[in-house]
Amino acid sequence: MRIFYASDITPNPSFPSNLWRSNLYLPLVDLGCDVVEFQYDMRETFQNCSPEDHAQRSFIRKNRARLTKELLRQIKEANAQKHIDVFFSYFCDACVLPEAIDEIRSMGIKTVNWYCNASYQLHLVKEISPHYDWCLVPEKFRIKDYIEMGARPIYCQEAANHNIYKPYDLPKEFDVTFVGQAYGERPLYIKYLLDQGINVRVWGYGWKNFSSEFRTLRRILHIGRRLLTKQGWRIAWYRLGRTLHLNAFGVSPQSQSVAVTLPDSILGGTLSDVEMIQMYSRCKINLGFSTCGNTHKNGERILQIRLRDFEVPMSGGFYMVEYMEELEEFFDIGKEIVCYHSPEDLKDKIKYYLSHESEREAIRKAGHERCLRDHTWHKRFEKVFREMGLF
Repeated sequence: MRIFYASDITPNPSFPSNLWRSNLYLPLVDLGCDVVEFQYDMRETFQNCSPEDHAQRSFIRKNRARLTKELLRQIKEANAQKHIDVFFSYFCDACVLPEAIDEIRSMGIKTVNWYCNASYQLHLVKEISPHYDWCLVPEKFRIKDYIEMGARPIYCQEAANHNIYKPYDLPKEFDVTFVGQAYGERPLYIKYLLDQGINVRVWGYGWKNFSSEFRTLRRILHIGRRLLTKQGWRIAWYRLGRTLHLNAFGVSPQSQSVAVTLPDSILGGTLSDVEMIQMYSRCKINLGFSTCGNTHKNGERILQIRLRDFEVPMSGGFYMVEYMEELEEFFDIGKEIVCYHSPEDLKDKIKYYLSHESEREAIRKAGHERCLRDHTWHKRFEKVFREMGLF
């Protein structure tokens, strides 16, 4: 099968990674497909994919037409050399004009789009999705939404490339770790665990923003900018008076803030892909969080199965993640991975498994074996391609 493949190498262009190249492109090659890759630097495109932002909307308007023109040129050229069977993309609306998908289909090429942020960013693919032959959707609860918008979804859960994600023979240096970006409820969970006396470490983009040093510097700069204006001075005097009034009644000003500050000693920077995979072998317990973005703030927490739910056990790590019913379709909970239901439950289970090494080791091994058996991208693609009638 000859595939024209179009995607950025990572969904997070803010830091270096080959995430999607490792998990989408390489498995397609491994399956014996003749894969032609779109030659276009898409990092800036994926940094500007939100039309609700004025600056990004301006960029999208110019870049979308430019990218579309180049995409069609390359596909037509590749198709003239040898017929393309499938156009496989990781696109959102900002990437391509919908009529370009129609034109690709008119060449007798089947079109497939993979997208994994529809749990809380479905609006970013509403325009292009109905124009594809199929949309691969890992969020089961969004299937009906795709159908309602006129698209043709196929449920395809995330997975891990076993040729990339694998165990390393390294000593266990850390009790509890989390590798991933700092946002949403994650800092609150980490602060809670620290307060409970658990030795937890974090690595990833944004965690340094929660250091005391960073917050102090940011606060000084913020105050300095305000004091350059008369209005800023008036606000400063008002807040000083309010603070003195609150203190007189025994109310701590700190109690008015929910900002999380974490000790510098537990905050690590962004890891390379290999360093991240090795970290899964270097710690006793790897954490996962199921909440999407900042959905916890609006009273409607959205939970989603994530790439990490397969990456960690595929890499041979012991994995502990917030429970959601859909996970039971992929793991034997308590025997292949461990799930928690609340911060208190997480704390209790961490302490239990840190002191029960043999049970932890048995679960770690079982999770790794399950992923090798059932949760490779290769098997995911084989299944959906058969469903499409392509295999």
